[in-house]
Amino acid sequence: MDTLNLSPKGTKMLKHPLPLYSNCSKFRINASALSHTFDPSPAYDMGLKLSKKIPIRLSSNPARFSKTRGSVNHKTTNAYDQRAQGRVLEEEASQMTETTPSLKTSQGQASPLGVSEVDNGINFAIFSQHATAVTLCLSLPNRGDSSDGGMIELPLDPLANKTGDIWHMHIKDLPRSNVLYGYRIDGPQGWNQGHRFDKNIILIDPYAKLVEGRRYFGDSSEKLSKVLGTYDFDSLPFDWGDNYKLPNIPEKDLVVYEMNVRAFTADESSGLDSDIRGTYLGLIEKIPHLLELGVNAVELLPVFEFDEFEFQRRPNPRDHMINTWGYSTINFFSPMSRYASGGGGPCKASWEFKEMVKALHGAGIEVILDVVYNHTNEADDNYPYTTSFRGIDNKVYYMVDGNGQLLNFSGCGNTLNCNHPVVMELILDSLRHWVVEYHVDGFRFDLASVLCRNSDGSPLSAPPLIRAIAKDATLSRCKVIAEPWDCGGLYLVGSFPNWDRWAEWNGKYRDDIRRFIKGDAGMKGTLATRVSGSADLYRVNNRKPYHSVNFVIAHDGFTLYDLVSYNNKHNEANGENGNDGSNDNFSWNCGFEGETSNASITALRSRQMKNFQLVLMVSQGVPMMLMGDEYGHTRYGNNNSYGHDTAINNFQWAQLFAQKNTHFRFFSEMIKFRRSHGVFSHENFLENNDVTWHEDNWDNYKSRFLAFTLHDNDGADVYLAFNAHDFSVNVSIPPAPSKRHWFRVVDTNLSSPDDFVPEGVPGVGSTYNMAPYSSILLEAKS
Repeated sequence: MDTLNLSPKGTKMLKHPLPLYSNCSKFRINASALSHTFDPSPAYDMGLKLSKKIPIRLSSNPARFSKTRGSVNHKTTNAYDQRAQGRVLEEEASQMTETTPSLKTSQGQASPLGVSEVDNGINFAIFSQHATAVTLCLSLPNRGDSSDGGMIELPLDPLANKTGDIWHMHIKDLPRSNVLYGYRIDGPQGWNQGHRFDKNIILIDPYAKLVEGRRYFGDSSEKLSKVLGTYDFDSLPFDWGDNYKLPNIPEKDLVVYEMNVRAFTADESSGLDSDIRGTYLGLIEKIPHLLELGVNAVELLPVFEFDEFEFQRRPNPRDHMINTWGYSTINFFSPMSRYASGGGGPCKASWEFKEMVKALHGAGIEVILDVVYNHTNEADDNYPYTTSFRGIDNKVYYMVDGNGQLLNFSGCGNTLNCNHPVVMELILDSLRHWVVEYHVDGFRFDLASVLCRNSDGSPLSAPPLIRAIAKDATLSRCKVIAEPWDCGGLYLVGSFPNWDRWAEWNGKYRDDIRRFIKGDAGMKGTLATRVSGSADLYRVNNRKPYHSVNFVIAHDGFTLYDLVSYNNKHNEANGENGNDGSNDNFSWNCGFEGETSNASITALRSRQMKNFQLVLMVSQGVPMMLMGDEYGHTRYGNNNSYGHDTAINNFQWAQLFAQKNTHFRFFSEMIKFRRSHGVFSHENFLENNDVTWHEDNWDNYKSRFLAFTLHDNDGADVYLAFNAHDFSVNVSIPPAPSKRHWFRVVDTNLSSPDDFVPEGVPGVGSTYNMAPYSSILLEAKS
């Protein structure tokens, strides 16, 4: 075992360091060895760099840590001025000495990666295949004799502290919590070989289970705060409770609610205390709303640690925006720390995330995470933001071309090299961590086609990562859902490699349903295919109807209200002159663009929204709806609202209350009707005895009408008809099953409460006059 002698010689310290916080306590740890150093060139790297290293030398004798401190001269340039220059701190220090106990180190072990507690100490292990030098940087808890505890730097000896491509060190008697840590890594400088090493940047451990940065979401005073890893071996294990159990809802019975943790309760109209608005605890408070709505699964927009200020690192057309969606991962193991209540930090975030999952499970609601393994926050080579992977081993973690340049299949500047064995294991370890530690029930993989590419970007027919996820024992109970496309044009809807396990966001369902309901010609046969489970896409091998996740609306694109209120996107607030966001929306404004007081137009829009909800909830497969559509949330035509931490994205609870007895009532009743009628959630694809199509002219291109009956084994059949014509249709109603009569449950043309009558209205005759752009549902009852 070696003992470190930490010498003050040559050391320079900052007088006014950037603030960092301990992970579990309320006091601050100031990393006085950190400063911002930016290259003012157009391609400057926005990673936070170390000002000067603290020299270390090994000694056989116990030593003390000494550092110098004195007067400091600053020269500061705003990082956001027109020249886009970073803040540069230049310091000159005179001597002043203080001490701390020595650290006793040993070789450590290569497994597990990250931080682990072993042999009365803490083990650190990190992978880097191409690194030539690795330095572990630590910031210890305040000792009472220092106002600005500095970063301790521990160089790892490649002969003693390296096994294969894993660098490791064990430190005896290191505190079991409240320690911040990172790495400085050096290596080859060959840009054209794909390397991006920079020894001046302190990097986040990819396997850090917790990370510390700013404490409050959108706190501009901490905009440039450094993010470091931390750990907690002091806290007691989370108590899941004696009666706790996983919901384990069969996939065919899911009704998914896509939502954003922050946006759900951030608005003052939520009525929550300011300390819990926009947090995991805030979501718990609103579980009664989810139960009243009737959903049984939430799909959470990204909850891994991300930087909401990523658009504000330099002057650009989007530098007024705050990332509220979170599709820009910093670390794949740590929950978003600024979703903790009251600025509580990473330990509290971890604890409250578990409280949220426990409460949702207690309410019978599953938790599915939207996960982003296709790219990270580190951007591109023009404006890189090195925080972790790029500086640890860019050539391993990212796809690069033959000239060492980053490939971009994500549309975000970089593409994670997902099928490299090391990266694949990182992703698998991350997924297992969320299942074992946080008890989540499934994952939706953003731009999952990226996960089907080789290191050179070429598509793989049997991607190792996709197969590994499908076959992994720990993940076997989880729902796994692909967004089966990427920004490089790899569109895999219906053909995503699946091993009969993977479900897909069915983008063809979205487009086809939109086109039929708004009245496009030639869509009748396609509607029949989509509502019966998209057998043209998924009836392969042992795939099931529930491998189609059906949706009309998702977080990106129009809200349901905007889908029926705007023909065109209105994204001017995003700062890109309306060039962002999809142009292919298949929307119809019902006769006027945007807000209007015209009663006939507003009535038609209401009818169309109900038509969409009805067809979604009667389709075979798994229905998914977007947060806010249950009251008609509008983004005023913005179909790419990722950067607005405002009412554009935030759930408006006052509007919900205003719609409780009308729009919300219909949506809620329709969800509950689906869940109580098995004819809408078949395990297998429909056979001839499961459905009767009341149609003898499938080739009529001009027909915008479809009717069919779903048969129930007990005779409780359901008749459905959809009229997307702009004129009324007098429909012939088939006879009800023996000893039963048709009861009208739904007519979207009627006003609330007549538009949905759960017990049904008797007296349906042999014909029914359907209004333009309307739908009906009849139930056979005795």
